[in-house]
Amino acid sequence: MTYKIEKTAEEWKELLKAKNAEPLAFDVTRKEATERAYTGKLESNKAAGVYRCICCDKPLFSSDTKYESGSGWPSYFQPLAPDAVGTKVDGLLWMKRTEVHCADCGAHLGHVFEDGPAPTGLRYCMNSASLHFVPE
Repeated sequence: MTYKIEKTAEEWKELLKAKNAEPLAFDVTRKEATERAYTGKLESNKAAGVYRCICCDKPLFSSDTKYESGSGWPSYFQPLAPDAVGTKVDGLLWMKRTEVHCADCGAHLGHVFEDGPAPTGLRYCMNSASLHFVPE
């Protein structure tokens, strides 16, 4: 799959280092790793603002759609815009899940599940390491 923004692994590592991203950010965004539940810096963030892709700075989620899912990861019931994220079926761990990635750079963000609140019924369960928060 091709994206608007493409870089080598080394270029992504350098970019994340320059942004002072947490060490897990490269493995999460480029290798589809997952941070442990309740360990992410944004899981309990309640401030108003926008959650952006740590790799390319694309606006992804609004704090208005963030809610406490009890899952241990930042959860949202919808992206900021229909074209903010993309999805694909992920067959890792012997189960089918729907992976969520940044539509512009392909960074792995987390997964979406169909057990969220109204109005969408969706739970976008994201890794804090894949996001950075910009307060209002």
